[in-house]
Amino acid sequence: MYTNILVPVDGSPTSDCAVAEAAKLAAICSAHVRLLHVLDMAAYSSGFEQAEVYISQIRPLALTAAEDLLARGRTTLEAAKVAVDTELRESIGGRVATIIVERATAWGADVIVMGTHGRRGLERLMMGSDAELVARTSPMPVLLVKSTEHSSV
Repeated sequence: MYTNILVPVDGSPTSDCAVAEAAKLAAICSAHVRLLHVLDMAAYSSGFEQAEVYISQIRPLALTAAEDLLARGRTTLEAAKVAVDTELRESIGGRVATIIVERATAWGADVIVMGTHGRRGLERLMMGSDAELVARTSPMPVLLVKSTEHSSV
């Protein structure tokens, strides 16, 4: 069925739910999971800090936080006896959804499992929806997972 499952993670509760769902799917299919975190450096920079501060302080802290996030997901999947690896991509202002689809395609993912925040209305318009864009543009199936806190919506 599925041999390669890509799971984009961002540290949110919905992302954690996607990791748990991917673990179940991988166990059923004996699949390999790749955790992907797209680090949008534009979110960590105002553009007004000195280059030296960005290079010596901001970027290293952001990279450490991203690696910790991936390590947490890896621990969860390894505890479930799922084969897992991780990938960290840096972006400066690019669409996270586009990078997710590009990486899934390049790796040969059979399915993308990702969390969705379930935003609606004005909040969705203002925040955008990476999950929706991935689902619309992905050449492979996308399984969208809501967090348990959104299950009654």
